[in-house]
Amino acid sequence: MSTQRYDLNGQSFGRDCRLLYISQIKFENDWLSLPHTHYCAEIFYILGGNGFFRAASRQLPCRPGDLVAVNPDTLHTELSFVDNPLEYIVMGIDGVRFQDADGEERQYFHLTADRLEGDYSFYLESILRECAGCREGYLDVCAGLAQAFLALLRRQIAQRSLSLSRTRSNSECAKVRRYMDEHYAENITLDTLAAQAHISKHYLIHAFNKEVGCSPIRYLLARRIAEGKHLLENSNYSVSQISLSLGFSSPGYFTQRFKKAVGLSPLEYRRSVHSQAGSAEI
Repeated sequence: MSTQRYDLNGQSFGRDCRLLYISQIKFENDWLSLPHTHYCAEIFYILGGNGFFRAASRQLPCRPGDLVAVNPDTLHTELSFVDNPLEYIVMGIDGVRFQDADGEERQYFHLTADRLEGDYSFYLESILRECAGCREGYLDVCAGLAQAFLALLRRQIAQRSLSLSRTRSNSECAKVRRYMDEHYAENITLDTLAAQAHISKHYLIHAFNKEVGCSPIRYLLARRIAEGKHLLENSNYSVSQISLSLGFSSPGYFTQRFKKAVGLSPLEYRRSVHSQAGSAEI
């Protein structure tokens, strides 16, 4: 393994952050990959080759342009393909713990090259050049570059996790909506819906409101009312039969909710529809 390492003596920057070291590493046949941890955060940027990054029992395929940010005390290691050795820059920073858009700390974040926004290699390679030259004030320059790099990375992690959160929320809400569309006549509760999506009731209410614009129970009620209108228009079922088929607890409750939503009672709505149909025929 060929290594170019520079220690930066814990150069301070930002708020309570210290730049510890930066290395450029290329795998060779003598490299023994063993899982290990650090008390600091590490950021890996893949320059070339192919391999895997193993973190917290997950194995992530890494290609040029990928970036992996590992939080302190996370078990990790790097694995390289022999025929196409992995080459990367790794930087150690103390006082940093990466979080997603919801403030949740994860053990690692893997950002693939096609999703990265910004030239991260510029900052890392500039730090390496400054360390190699050791010119006057190079530690301050390295600290400034590291601070800018870290700001970009934190923003990218927040955007990515927010996007993933929205995707997950969309999928969960779609599953809940589909379930209500198919089972609206059954006895459905928030517990039922949360179990279908494998999420908590509180998260379901928040996500559904944000995605659909109303609570799950209001959506279910609207779905039942819409089906009630269809049955009143196209069948001779009584109000009692319709309310039972829609899952309402009683005809009185169905009438109450229908009138509040439509402005007419079920019987008034049926007469109105039939009257309009008769006028159209004439």
